[in-house]
Amino acid sequence: MFTGIIKDVGSVGSVVSRDGGLRLRLNYTSTEAFGDLSVDESVSVNGVCQTVVAVGKGWFEVDTVAETLKKSTLGSFRVGTKVNLERAVRPIDRLGGHFVLGHVDCVGRVEGVEESGQSRTVSISFPPAFDPWIVPVGSIAIDGVSLTVAHTESSSFSVAIIPYTLGHTTIADLRKGSELNLEFDILGKYVAKQQVTGNTAAGSRISHSWLGEQGFV
Repeated sequence: MFTGIIKDVGSVGSVVSRDGGLRLRLNYTSTEAFGDLSVDESVSVNGVCQTVVAVGKGWFEVDTVAETLKKSTLGSFRVGTKVNLERAVRPIDRLGGHFVLGHVDCVGRVEGVEESGQSRTVSISFPPAFDPWIVPVGSIAIDGVSLTVAHTESSSFSVAIIPYTLGHTTIADLRKGSELNLEFDILGKYVAKQQVTGNTAAGSRISHSWLGEQGFV
């Protein structure tokens, strides 16, 4: 599990085809955050949970399977591509973002980037099937970065990016037409599932009116 608080911006060192998937080598710069990384650990690479299969000084490797390539942008990686990196959260860590599983739901597309002083507003479109999973002021992970939804429309939303995030993630590189990995908030998914199933499972008390009483809607 991750929180969407990026610890390093790394880069792709090599891309090797292997058994229908890819062996990716990722270079990192922060030895403080990644210096003690070991085989079998989980690392979020642009929001995709990957298992470390090899490590070296300043790099680690992961095997990306065909299913992951279908659901994410990892198949578009080339040598030199910059990536957001985050190690799995520990029970003692502060949860500065939100619960991010590293299980990408879909690939979104940047529809526009608007400068606002030192900040930016980025508008992103996504497949309409995921509309029930996003709400204004809710959380979303974009290429592994925990962000707050500023505004929603049908099959699209916008986020406001602060200068710190622009300077410490790959979000600053997004342009109109850029594709990115989206993971919607897991809590929202469960609430949406409850609504679809009619709240019948195990006598659940969760309903639209109940959520309103608790201050969620």
